Amino acid sequence: MPTELLLSNIYAVELAGRGSVHETKAAAATYCLLGIDSKVLEYFYRFVVHFVQKSSKQHSVWIPKTLVFGHPDPETCTLWFERIHNIITSDVKRPKNLLIFVNPLSGKRHASKTWEGVQSFFDRAKIITKVVTTQRSGHAFDIMKEITNDELNSYDGVVTVGGDGFFNEVLNGLLMGRHKAPYPPTPSEVQYYIQEDASTIHGHSKDLKLKEHAVQPVQSVEEQSELDSLPPSHPLLQESVASRMETSHSSCSLASEYNAFPDTIAEGEDFVDQASESSATNLRTQYRMIRLGAAQDRVQGSCVKEEATTLFPLPNPSFRIGIIPAGSTDAIVISTTGARDPVTSAMQIILGKRIALDITQVVSWKSNSKSPEEAPRVRYVASFAGYGFYGDVIKESESYRWMGPARYDYSGTSVFMRHRSYEAEVAFVKVPDHTAPYATKSGLSGGQTNVGGKRKEEICRVNCTVCADGINSEPSVSTGGLEMLSHTRSQIPRWLKAKGLFLSVGAAVMSCRNEKAPDGVVANAHLADGFLHLVLIRECSRASYLWHLLKLTRKGANPLDFKFVEHYKTSAFTFVSHGQESIWNVDGELFPAHQLSAQVFRGLITLFASGPEV
Repeated sequence: MPTELLLSNIYAVELAGRGSVHETKAAAATYCLLGIDSKVLEYFYRFVVHFVQKSSKQHSVWIPKTLVFGHPDPETCTLWFERIHNIITSDVKRPKNLLIFVNPLSGKRHASKTWEGVQSFFDRAKIITKVVTTQRSGHAFDIMKEITNDELNSYDGVVTVGGDGFFNEVLNGLLMGRHKAPYPPTPSEVQYYIQEDASTIHGHSKDLKLKEHAVQPVQSVEEQSELDSLPPSHPLLQESVASRMETSHSSCSLASEYNAFPDTIAEGEDFVDQASESSATNLRTQYRMIRLGAAQDRVQGSCVKEEATTLFPLPNPSFRIGIIPAGSTDAIVISTTGARDPVTSAMQIILGKRIALDITQVVSWKSNSKSPEEAPRVRYVASFAGYGFYGDVIKESESYRWMGPARYDYSGTSVFMRHRSYEAEVAFVKVPDHTAPYATKSGLSGGQTNVGGKRKEEICRVNCTVCADGINSEPSVSTGGLEMLSHTRSQIPRWLKAKGLFLSVGAAVMSCRNEKAPDGVVANAHLADGFLHLVLIRECSRASYLWHLLKLTRKGANPLDFKFVEHYKTSAFTFVSHGQESIWNVDGELFPAHQLSAQVFRGLITLFASGPEV
């Protein structure tokens, strides 16, 4: 029995009528020593306090507990009950009304039982819940996309009972059409900004491969001839950069005019707009015109239309998303709470815990090298996007869904044995030194971190000081990954390019901890620092790649400490594949993209979570 009980750990209090307040022999013996007749105690008026306590063995696991208090005077008992009840119900951080989505097909198909196991906690806490059990793939996405902002604002948050892919489905339904932000630059546009001097990034000593191939000062001839002929003050140059400077919360954002949002989702399909080829070309043309400042006549009409509707601001700290784990890996839950435990997640939701979470916006400009001109397709990523090995595993596992979570082990082994590499170009924004405190062999910061370097950056945890700015920042402040772009070419951030054959290209928004990778893909990734981590695995021997994968499974090991592994911290990147193509794995879902761009939005959403205990 605790000697001290914090009110912040109490999630419910109830009157229990008359009865005994002691149940154990030890308690009865204590009352006997104090001269209190146990029969008298049976007529006490009681109230029950429900609270949580951290496990003594696993600090990230929260255990629900109960204490029974009693008093001979019923008014005194009622007074204590009312005081505690008023305190916990007046806590504005605690949710009062939640929208719950349950995916019965997640993981081992135990999601419905998982919800039944924690539903009583929500009922006891007097939280109103609207529960929707999904009937098909994309069902939750459709509901979140079509729900009105008025109804959405009536909830304190939405909770998913399922895995990472199901969370991604609800996340995309929430953000599609509501998140107003310009797209990141296309791969061809980035060529113009790639830094001419490649010597600031130092590679390993292996034949100077990094300098010659990984960071190439290549510029697009087409972009060079079109833009270099213009003076820096030319409106075309200024508008092409200024169009990306609008905040993600602007009520006049032009993004709504060229974003392609899905109408329906069939099982196994992506969130793709079903526009015809001709309309897709028109959309792309409109997009180009808008970004070059050629659609000024349509701005006022867009503003008027948006002002007439109820807004749902983003970021929106008062509206949170919760996850109750019931999936195959549940990396998001483990990375944000430290435990893969439905009761712990439920308690953190009920008590109104809150952390900010970075979200990456991924835009596919072209599905494959042979596809015609098409409208951009948007997807939001919360944890991880991977190409090559990561995409091949998910694609192959789709044929073995009947195996449950074991399908990933089987598919992973099969893909590993094929040992296939893919030719690609990856360009990324070089992070300034003061934002990337890494130690490398060459002593540089903000660049490659795997060459003999030790992790010095603080690990993300409960009350993380690095992520605190993400949740404490004002919602009106732009949090886009390209917010550093300015109106002049001289102040454009530096873009670097990696080119060659890759076994995999990974972009981790968070650590991605899970039971098979206890430290995650990148152990020192933060939840709300405004950056993602590019992990490029170059072509290597099968034995070397196996050693890298084995290090991922060992706590305290460094899977990035290989010559063929490159690790970059960045706020935006672009990708182009060449030759034989793989597919992207976006939070566990397939996303075809031959040309792709991505940018991070710091603290775009808020989670019902406290952060991991590590």
